Amino acid sequence: MRGRVIADGETPASSGNVANIITIVRILLVPVFVVLLVLDAGDDGWLRVAAALLFIVAIATDGVDGYLARRRNLVTDLGILLDPIADKLLTGAALVMLALLAELPAWVVVVILVREWGITVFRFFMLRNRVIPASRGGKLKTVMQSVAISFALLPLWALVGDWINWVNTVLMTIAVVLTVVTGLDYLYKAWRSRDDDETTRPAAAATDSSSDAS
Repeated sequence: MRGRVIADGETPASSGNVANIITIVRILLVPVFVVLLVLDAGDDGWLRVAAALLFIVAIATDGVDGYLARRRNLVTDLGILLDPIADKLLTGAALVMLALLAELPAWVVVVILVREWGITVFRFFMLRNRVIPASRGGKLKTVMQSVAISFALLPLWALVGDWINWVNTVLMTIAVVLTVVTGLDYLYKAWRSRDDDETTRPAAAATDSSSDAS
C-alpha cells in the first residue's frame, strides 16, 4: 500500500490510490443498487428512482477513475484488474435485475453478459503479453450500454407515458448490436495479432541466428 495516493509523479503509485478507491466504491455500490430494486418490488417508486440514479452516478465514476489514473500516473496492476470487473458487475447486475422484473428479455442479458465476461476472461488469460487497443466502436458500445440501461431503469413512463418504452427498445437494440459487433471485431483483431506474431517470429529468429554466427 506504499506509494503515491493522489499526487502526480514518477514514483510507484499505491494500490490504495484515489483512482482504485473510486473503483472499489463502484463495486461496493452494486449490492446497494440491487437491494434498492428488490425493495421497490416493481412499484416504480422512489426506491426505483434512487436505484437508477445510483447506477448513473456509479457508471459515471468509470470515466473519473480512468482519467485520474492516467492524468496523475496512478495506474496499478490492481486498478487494471478491478476496473473492468467493476463495470461488468454493475452493468451485469442492472441487466439481470431488469430481466427479473420482466422488463428485458433474458436472451438480451445472456448475449451481453457472455460477450462482456467472455472478452474480459479472454483478455486476461489469452492476451496477457499482447495489447489489443480499444476501438471507437468499443467505446461507443460502452456508452450505449450505459445510456440504454439508465433509460430502462428510470421509470420515465410514469411521467411521459408508455411511448418512452419504444425509445428504450431502440436504445437497447443499438446497445446489443454494438455489443455483438465489437465483440466479434475484438476476436478478429486478436486473431490477426496472433498471425502477425507468428509471421515476425521466423524473421526475428533468423536475425538472432545471423548475429550469433557473426
